[in-house]
Amino acid sequence: MSSGVLVSRPHYDSRAVAQGVPEKGPPVEVPQPSAGSATAGYRSAKYTPAEWFSNYRTILQQAGTDRQEAHSIQRESKSLYRSAEAATLQTQADGTRLLGERLQEIHCWKSELQRHIEQLLADTRALLALKTRLEKALDATETPYAIATDNLNCRARRLGPDLVRDSVEVELLKEVDLIRSIQALLKRTTAQVVAQIKMNRATKQTLEMDWSDKHQAYSFDDHSGRYSNVSADTQHHPSSASMQDQVCNPSAWTKFTQDNLTKAFQEEQATTSLRALVEQLLQDTTEDLRVQCSSVDRAFSRRCEDLIEAKTQLEMKHTQILEQIGGQERNIVALQQAIHNKEAPQRVAQSRLYLRSLRPNMELCRDEPQLSLEGEARQIDATLASLQQQLSEARGSLSHLEESRITAEKDINCKTHSLFIDRDKCMAHRKRYPTVSTLMGY
Repeated sequence: MSSGVLVSRPHYDSRAVAQGVPEKGPPVEVPQPSAGSATAGYRSAKYTPAEWFSNYRTILQQAGTDRQEAHSIQRESKSLYRSAEAATLQTQADGTRLLGERLQEIHCWKSELQRHIEQLLADTRALLALKTRLEKALDATETPYAIATDNLNCRARRLGPDLVRDSVEVELLKEVDLIRSIQALLKRTTAQVVAQIKMNRATKQTLEMDWSDKHQAYSFDDHSGRYSNVSADTQHHPSSASMQDQVCNPSAWTKFTQDNLTKAFQEEQATTSLRALVEQLLQDTTEDLRVQCSSVDRAFSRRCEDLIEAKTQLEMKHTQILEQIGGQERNIVALQQAIHNKEAPQRVAQSRLYLRSLRPNMELCRDEPQLSLEGEARQIDATLASLQQQLSEARGSLSHLEESRITAEKDINCKTHSLFIDRDKCMAHRKRYPTVSTLMGY
């Protein structure tokens, strides 16, 4: 074996490589003198004492360095996990506290939403009751309308001169127009109430959805707040810690609920105003109908009084006419008898004059008997003419009296018929007029 130059082997620290400590530079090679051929084959793999001491001191030095480094790491680790534990506990406590505050905030908003939901529900029920009252009031107006139109149709069947446009007809026409306008107003108001009911229900549904979301969120946050480090149902959800893009910020969250509550408050105010309007409307329409009904009734009463007075006067006049007819008929009989009584004296006088006109010759003279007979004949003729003239006038008067009697009887019949229509039919029918409570929808 040939001899070679003795050199020291490089030092390699495997722990430093494992710990990631940069490797130290290789030791300086110290040339060693050759031992000669005598030592050939014995020195190629051996260290020198200097190398042994150097390696020994290096190991001690490295061990001391590693010990100090380990001690430092231990101190830093204790400080780190203590501070981390404290920070984690503090962060968890803050999270629990914030969850509690959030629960209180959600509970407040839930309570406010619940209050408005109940208010909207009560308002909707009240509006439904008002809608029912409006429908009943509208149905109740059909009775006055039927009464008024029936009165007008009945009065259209009045006879002769009684078919007049009097105050009763004027008031009845006013009543018909009033009822029509009230019916149109009630229909429009009912439509407004129905629209408000729809708005209240839509707003209530929005509040209920918001309340439901907050109820679910409250349940989740309450469950989250009950989690602790010893809870058995906790799991790892790494992706849940990342910020989601679609979530809203607290101000938008608050504004959303505030807008819903503002809308609910507006609908509540509108409901209150509409309810007051409907109540006043029902009261006003009822008063208007009752006032007009009273006006029509008063007009009917005055008209019936006028008819009764006219009928009474006509009946009195009819009685007088009948008495006059009876007297005139007796007068005519007396005149006829008087005329008949003049026939015998006329025949006697005419017969005397005729016989005396047959006297012969000079005996046919105008002597006193002749003159007396001629005067008697003329007197009888004049009396008969007067009686005939009087009889003719009496008969004419009797004819006029008969016409007056017939006219009076016809007018009495008209007044009786009109009085029957106004008093016995119309006024009796108007007793079925709805009461105040019925007209107000109760």
